[in-house]
Amino acid sequence: MLESGPLDPESESSLAAIFQVAGEPLKLLRFPIPTLDAHEALVRIECCTVCGSDLHTISGKRKEPTPSILGHEILGVVERIGSPPLCDVSGNSLEVGDRVTWSTCISCGECDRCLSGLPQKCFSIAKYGHDIAEGKYALSGGLAEFILLRKGSAIVKVDPALPAEVICPVNCATATVTAAYRVGGIIEGRRVLIFGAGMLGLTAAAFAKFNAAAHVTVCDTNAERLQLSERFGADSTIEWCDDAQEFSQRASACSVDGEFDLILELSGSSKAVEAACRLGAIGASVVLVGSVMKSPTVSLDPESIVRRWLCISGVHNYAPEDLLTAIQFLSDSHSRFPFSELVEKIFSLTDVNQAIEFAQNAKPVRIAIRPGFHGNTDNS
Repeated sequence: MLESGPLDPESESSLAAIFQVAGEPLKLLRFPIPTLDAHEALVRIECCTVCGSDLHTISGKRKEPTPSILGHEILGVVERIGSPPLCDVSGNSLEVGDRVTWSTCISCGECDRCLSGLPQKCFSIAKYGHDIAEGKYALSGGLAEFILLRKGSAIVKVDPALPAEVICPVNCATATVTAAYRVGGIIEGRRVLIFGAGMLGLTAAAFAKFNAAAHVTVCDTNAERLQLSERFGADSTIEWCDDAQEFSQRASACSVDGEFDLILELSGSSKAVEAACRLGAIGASVVLVGSVMKSPTVSLDPESIVRRWLCISGVHNYAPEDLLTAIQFLSDSHSRFPFSELVEKIFSLTDVNQAIEFAQNAKPVRIAIRPGFHGNTDNS
């Protein structure tokens, strides 16, 4: 059985931008709308923001299966539902017209990792925006008009009043940040240091400030990004330098003893990882998030780590609870911090290659693809 909503009359199909070869333009193709089985839903994509990992795939820095439909920061509206219906994370059945977002990861919910609290590392994991675009589940990425949601998806209903440009990155950048803070522990009253002032770092600064950190410091190589971080809650900033002694002196200006209680490394720089572990105070938590591609090995002082009771953790992807926290955070804070301004331009799906070129050259924090949008515009 199938409950249907109105579809475009063009032969029950969906336009999608296909990634095939690194360095080449994406190709616009049409895919048939699949028949829905139990616990599946067809979602019309309202907005998809382009993550840095998408750009790395397109440029060849990151390997993904091809052909594929990229894009995993997705917001959409339920168009059709299978029977029995797919449910959200609260156990409520989806209905046609629901505005939803969902975890990038699709998990089985039954393996040892899922049952132990790591569904984001499920043994049979699949990921939206990262899978091959073939067969029934070809429509699995955000650079399309429609996407097919599968059983095992962690779905959350979204308030229609929340601006798309604010909420769209929630199921990648924002949820990753909330996962990092969940692992890092208490924020209130602690001195927080954040390496990287991209989407992750700016979100991390706002989250720390919103949760009553004693002091928030952001480090980056880009002076404009550092200045922007002040609008997202940074009390002080550090411009990165490779010299360890010089960098420690700069850090001292942001903390009484040049040390920090909670450190998030979001840049992926091996030298920043070393600095993060060097600047942790006694009992500090250091959470490594940015090192998701091959990088040089790092040098650590084990004795220093032991004597300082330093806790070093790695975070990759996130659990459904982190997505819920992220959505609540953006709902509560988007009027306090200028998240909507981080999406610098909006493009239509048919202008996707123009959008990618702009993102690669101008290096904005985010751009957005809205399938029903006509032309492109600055969002400032």
